Amino acid sequence: MSTGVNLKELAAELKLSPSTVSRALNDSYEISEATKKKVISMAEKLNYQPNPFARSLRENKSKTIAVVIPERMSNFFSKVVDGIEEVTQEHGYHLLVYCTHEDVDREKKIVNLLMNGRADAIVMSVSSQTSDISHLTRLHERGFPLVFFDRICPAIPTTKFITNDYESGFEGTKHLIQQGCRKIAFLMLSKELSITKERHRGYLDALRQAGLSPEPQLNITCCQEEEENIESIRKLLIGPNRPDGILSSVEKLALATYHAVKRTDLKIPNDLKIISFFSNLSIASLLNPSLTTITQPAFTIGEECAKLLIKKLTKPRQPDLPNQVITIPSHITIRSSTIVL
Repeated sequence: MSTGVNLKELAAELKLSPSTVSRALNDSYEISEATKKKVISMAEKLNYQPNPFARSLRENKSKTIAVVIPERMSNFFSKVVDGIEEVTQEHGYHLLVYCTHEDVDREKKIVNLLMNGRADAIVMSVSSQTSDISHLTRLHERGFPLVFFDRICPAIPTTKFITNDYESGFEGTKHLIQQGCRKIAFLMLSKELSITKERHRGYLDALRQAGLSPEPQLNITCCQEEEENIESIRKLLIGPNRPDGILSSVEKLALATYHAVKRTDLKIPNDLKIISFFSNLSIASLLNPSLTTITQPAFTIGEECAKLLIKKLTKPRQPDLPNQVITIPSHITIRSSTIVL
């Protein structure tokens, strides 16, 4: 039967009670091996498919993990979601993916929705506007298993997955200095983000170690509008304090820089060298010239978030998620945007 049968129909065909069939399908010790084999064989023959929603109601679980991300277009966040799903599907859990679009009010609404039981656990990267974390504190205090990644909330005592942002910011800036750059701009989306603070701290320390004085006017805070960012970067590049190197803290600003350079007479890497935190390696190598990247282990971060939550959700008597920061290193891939041949 191509359309399948429900539990009652399967039980009627076997001349057994629905509760007996259900226990057999769930490998209960109360049911003999002979009965289990008989039930499984008939279930396969009649194309029986269990109802996951009914089971969720019985177990008081949604079998769903919510993933809250600040933007969809970023390849980094897409890869993190892929990594999470790779693990959760193996355990019968589904994902609900919410996007805040870098809007803290939308983030608060999503959190309030999730507190009503839409998901069993939450994986989250906060928006660039998030400074007041009271809504996240309430979520954690309600006892929801909550894991942060990338853009984390250090004040909330749970597990956070990051990459080595300080070291990567330091090494990226150091690489530009080694290539002869002396006026290096730092592009960011928000000063409030944990990742921005760490990357910027590494940038500043690398400048100081090389005997270069940080210039506040070269710290550029951009926005979510691509055209506005392109124009802001273009004005920087044709201004009197033009940088000869750029460290972009996010991939979208590296792409905006490429567009901005096309509107000037400058050439990459002869006049301007660029390095960026980036996760889409296929795009990075296709850019002209190819982009030197600080490659973030997005897929691995997603896998590790999911493994931790699945253990919490499926193993009995698990303790609260530990208050720890787990660092998964990034690495620099040198390409043509920083090397003059």
